[in-house]
Amino acid sequence: MASPRRLLVPLLAVTALVLGGCAVGTGGADDSNAQYDSGATLDGSLTVMGFGGVDEVATSRMDAAKSALEGVEVKLIEGELDIQQFLSALASGQPPEIIYADRNQIGSLAARGAILPLDSCVDGENIDTSQYVPSALAQVTLDGHVYGIPEFNGIQITMGNANLLSAAGLDISAVNGSDRDAMAAANQALMRRDGGRLDVIGFDSKLPEFLPLWVKAGGADLISEDGRTAQLDDPAVIEALEWAVGIYDAQGGFSAVKAFRDSADFFGAGNQFATGTLGAMPMEQWYVNVLNDVSPDAPLTFDTVRDLQGQPLAYASGSAWAIPAGSANPEAACRWARVMTSVDAWQAAADARLSAREAEGKPFTGILTGNATADALVREKVTATTPPWSTAVEAMYEANDHTFSLPANPADAEFTQAMKDAVNAVLNGQSSPAQALAGAQQTAQKALDDAWAEIENR
Repeated sequence: MASPRRLLVPLLAVTALVLGGCAVGTGGADDSNAQYDSGATLDGSLTVMGFGGVDEVATSRMDAAKSALEGVEVKLIEGELDIQQFLSALASGQPPEIIYADRNQIGSLAARGAILPLDSCVDGENIDTSQYVPSALAQVTLDGHVYGIPEFNGIQITMGNANLLSAAGLDISAVNGSDRDAMAAANQALMRRDGGRLDVIGFDSKLPEFLPLWVKAGGADLISEDGRTAQLDDPAVIEALEWAVGIYDAQGGFSAVKAFRDSADFFGAGNQFATGTLGAMPMEQWYVNVLNDVSPDAPLTFDTVRDLQGQPLAYASGSAWAIPAGSANPEAACRWARVMTSVDAWQAAADARLSAREAEGKPFTGILTGNATADALVREKVTATTPPWSTAVEAMYEANDHTFSLPANPADAEFTQAMKDAVNAVLNGQSSPAQALAGAQQTAQKALDDAWAEIENR
């Protein structure tokens, strides 16, 4: 049998196979169940699109991957993945060998036939998919096939200014999501306006991006578990949006909050927590490292985000490695993805980050990955042992054990856009929550129906 790397399949043929649900993996069009030759000598080149590799966490893992790909020339196209650039390269017959994409892009790319299912890649490289965070793996699994290898994992925790909360007679539990009425009251107590101008943001509900979090906290879902039915007009979704928008309305409207938020030195010493201009917000866990770097003495307090029953909750997002249809070196691409997300590579990354933090005299607050086995081992290296940073670490790992994600579907880009357009219409005063979500429901459902029908009819 020819090496899978030599079987360069025309894009239309690959597209038909992918949309037909065949397990192409790294095999060719005429041998969709081809065995992956993990012992084959690797050569040629590997162009990586969408991965910067600019810090020690990236470079330490890249060193391991390059070592495992001895004989293969690795080339990086830095910067975030530009979908149009990628699709143009694909259409021209010269795609990169591997891409680094957001997990919420995987379903649409798979449905287009732009990326390959990784069945034989997983088998050939002996990738243990049980090691991955379930919500991360679910996000890259479409119609029973895995299309991406999860890398980083992003979750949210509640971050608050302890001094502002204390001055208002509150603590972090008042703004952690467990009681919407209490959060609305805390928002009123924390915010400050001077002559019609907002001086302190009480609570930032982080719309439109965190609507899925607030909907799930209320016990609802934006889309069915099988990824086929939009549920954007569910009464619980409308209620969640009304509440989250009301948080902004109480502070003079979204535009006022956003303008003030955007004026902050978000990544610097003049951030909103350090300057006392923000009471609380949910935010991705990586911001803990930013705050510890630039404002280690800021009066911070942390908790998980919690649902209306008081249980920890986080909306998982993140990245994944995917192999384009027509990749000239899919075998090398698969090995790259396996090594970059391996337990050993993540431990090396943690050691590199730990050394860098120690050199700066700062604590190591951990790394969250899509690999649950690696997460447990990396946590043992954490050196943040005193509040508030130890509290942040505890919240981060607790949240990571209670994640959900939107299921992969062939219209995930269209679905997400319909949702965001509806939220923005409400934030801009162009529509009521019920009206906006009703329109989004129709748009999203049509996109889902059309995309699934295209898959099933091929």
